[in-house]
Amino acid sequence: MKSNLISLLLSLLLQQLQLQQQQVSGYYLPGVNPKSFIENQEVLLKVNKVTSTKTLLPLEYYRLPFCPPPDGASVDHENFGELLEGDRIENSPYVLLFKKDLYCEQVCLSNLGRGEHKGAQSNKMVKAIHNQYHNNWIVDNLNSASKLEDEDFITTRYSQGFPIGFVHETENVAYIHNHVNIEIEYHPVEKKEGKFQIVRFTVEPFSIKHDFEPLPTTGATATSADKVSPPVATIINPIPSCDPKLPQNHTDFDMVVATDRWPQEAAGKVLYTYDVIWKENKDLKWANRWDIYLQMDNVMSTKIRLVSIGRKMIIVLVLSAMVAAILTRNLNRDISRYNRVAQTDEERAEALEEYGWKLVHGDVFRPPTTLPMLLSVFAGTGAQLLSVVFPTIFFAALGFMNPARRGHLLMAQCFLFVLAGGVAGYISARIYKTFKGKSWYMNTIMTALFFPGFTFAVFFIIDIVAASQKSSDAVPFGTVALLLFLWLGLSVPLTFVGAYVGYTRDAFDFPVNTAGIPRQIPDQPFFLWYPCTVVICGIVPYGSCIVELHQVLSSMWQEHYFYVFGFLFIVFCILLITAAEITVLFNYFQLCSEDHHWWWRSFANGGGAALWVMLYAVVYFQSFESNSLATYVLYFGYMTVACLGLFLMSGFVGLYSCLWFNKTIYASVKID
Repeated sequence: MKSNLISLLLSLLLQQLQLQQQQVSGYYLPGVNPKSFIENQEVLLKVNKVTSTKTLLPLEYYRLPFCPPPDGASVDHENFGELLEGDRIENSPYVLLFKKDLYCEQVCLSNLGRGEHKGAQSNKMVKAIHNQYHNNWIVDNLNSASKLEDEDFITTRYSQGFPIGFVHETENVAYIHNHVNIEIEYHPVEKKEGKFQIVRFTVEPFSIKHDFEPLPTTGATATSADKVSPPVATIINPIPSCDPKLPQNHTDFDMVVATDRWPQEAAGKVLYTYDVIWKENKDLKWANRWDIYLQMDNVMSTKIRLVSIGRKMIIVLVLSAMVAAILTRNLNRDISRYNRVAQTDEERAEALEEYGWKLVHGDVFRPPTTLPMLLSVFAGTGAQLLSVVFPTIFFAALGFMNPARRGHLLMAQCFLFVLAGGVAGYISARIYKTFKGKSWYMNTIMTALFFPGFTFAVFFIIDIVAASQKSSDAVPFGTVALLLFLWLGLSVPLTFVGAYVGYTRDAFDFPVNTAGIPRQIPDQPFFLWYPCTVVICGIVPYGSCIVELHQVLSSMWQEHYFYVFGFLFIVFCILLITAAEITVLFNYFQLCSEDHHWWWRSFANGGGAALWVMLYAVVYFQSFESNSLATYVLYFGYMTVACLGLFLMSGFVGLYSCLWFNKTIYASVKID
């Protein structure tokens, strides 16, 4: 009966998750209003940073010799989060008029520099192509998808933008994509005749070797009504779409790979051209235009995620049942034995001879002798990070973190971390007071500076490396100054306020008194050695989150979209629950072996999953091809900060779970 009830609850929960996935897919919050266009209205095409999954270092778009706008590039107003993420959104020279198809429009002539020669340094574009850099264009706040075509397949991707070029497989020569087909789909606005909304934006790049004669640019104008920009060159060998003598047709794959055509090598003067193709899509509405992006190129379907979540929940239920059975059976036996009234001389003698976890009742709540201040700092910081991560994932699951709102997720995390400084100060102060610490000022300073200081130091080193590589990841000085103000001007004072409140509260009450002389700890079995318990306690929570971990790393380093926060929230809860349960179980085994040094052990056991996550991050790094020192610094710098944060959060959960468990069991027995 009980198993049937659990199965029914699981099935209902999974159905609800699937229903939410279907309903939320087209959900937009107020404040992200659709923009309507009329025929021949100008549509702005903006360019963002160029990114590489090989070097992991983004570059500003105009760091490479692309065509600049006639009046020069100007940066869009960017928020705090966009600057931290390395986004640099700028205007472009591409002219788009709503519902007006364009054919082989000329943009500019650009000199890419010296070509690839043995013993000579390659130009910037060649290096970028070999490093697999991709363009990221934006139309109506919608990121570009890419369409790549060959003799057999047409592949459309909705992440990572489109490549700036390609390297020939046999010749190992870089070729530039100097022509693009800009395909834009629109949907008519209901009850508003003549108004339309953009619902899809795709770029199909080509490499075309145009033989041309440059034209004088002074006073040049568009040559016909079909053109929106003045020509910059006369094409000597035009493909059919560029030949004014032929009927107008858009550029396609067959034109580009004709027998007399060659791709454009990334060297010398290059002519950039583009087509614009408008298509009506009556089936796709504006509210659903991000759906295809958020499916992460169908890397993992909703059904697979639901099955994965179901399995994890079953694991949690089984683990919970095991822990409850072991602890309930043993604790009931222990408590009944400890509380039993002796009737015979033999029972009285047995009662006088204490053993098991009751034997260490005089030492179990003894403050740790090793770095008690550091433990209180770790616990306070873990509570602070939990106060950031939990609401962030929860509200993101409700749809508040919209992909159209670039940088808002990172902004929310930064500001929540600042506000949660009071939580860190309060928890750290109460634990340190429980440990009978006297250096409360130093404890508060350590809490305010330890994790933020370590994170800022790593961030500053990465910022210097990014600046040396001329990457857009290099954060402007003004943004760095704002970060310092948020930390030192807001977070630190809030930490002191929280610490003051914590010190005014009473220390934690314990059900037993602490003996004056510490009890000697006997030799422990090998499976209770410190390294063994950390490894064993870490692998169970790690196993519950491995699938989502891979998707999160892909979104961080492979430029995939990750907005299935509902699943992530459930998996995060499962991770914390399993960490708490396995830590409590080993804490019981430890006390039964008469080892009362559980404070640090419970924190380390709870945070053991971070060790496995870091090991997985090392394995995941093998998928990158770069051997650049900058890539190593960037990847392992941020992953170290992330794993340290996970260690502190799950360690705090383990510590508090064991504290609650120990207080509960020792309050249930009579201590003579």
